[in-house]
Amino acid sequence: MMAYTYSAILFFTVIICFIASYDKRIHFNRHFGVFLKSAIIVAIPFIAWDIWFTAKGVWWFNTDYTLGIVLAGLPIEEWLFFICIPFSCIFTYFCFEKFFRLEWLSGFNNLIVFISVIVCSVMALLHYDNIYTLITAIATLTTLIYLHFIVRAEWIGKASLVFTVLMLGFLPVNGVLTGTGLDSPIVNYNSRDFLGVRILTIPIEDAVYGYTQFLLVLYFFKLFKKI
Repeated sequence: MMAYTYSAILFFTVIICFIASYDKRIHFNRHFGVFLKSAIIVAIPFIAWDIWFTAKGVWWFNTDYTLGIVLAGLPIEEWLFFICIPFSCIFTYFCFEKFFRLEWLSGFNNLIVFISVIVCSVMALLHYDNIYTLITAIATLTTLIYLHFIVRAEWIGKASLVFTVLMLGFLPVNGVLTGTGLDSPIVNYNSRDFLGVRILTIPIEDAVYGYTQFLLVLYFFKLFKKI
């Protein structure tokens, strides 16, 4: 049964959102194609990042908790991670936007971007020798600058609030992946390559990584939905 642990995490992460997508008040199922295209575009650089870091030993996977199918050094579950997790995130954002008036949050865009850019810049400069910290900070910094200053995204505040709510799901999901409740973690990290600051068992970089991935998938989702 241990071999089904990672796949079970993905299944339970996505199943409720998938079923709710067909609710006549939501009809997120009408956007499955748009979501899939958006998630795949973002997954390409993130999977490349994942393959690189796995090859360098920045992190590695305990295959006792996976099905044993490996592609380019990654368990098949890790590939599916980049579809399943964004699906639940974008579905949640879609529901928030549909049922709540959150336009007022755009007033916080400047503040969120300003603080994030400063923090990411400082982290990149002070911890350039921790490769996970450095690459995560650069990716987040670049994403926010692009969204805020180039495409003028008005929804950064809304997305940030939704991601804060999503942390309620992020903590148990990533918690199990990083060892909470298990004899050993599914995903292991080289202590030399990240800050060492954890939320329970989760490296703080994982939360920032997830935020950046969410913003990028949401950007493409909104872009393609308009076409």
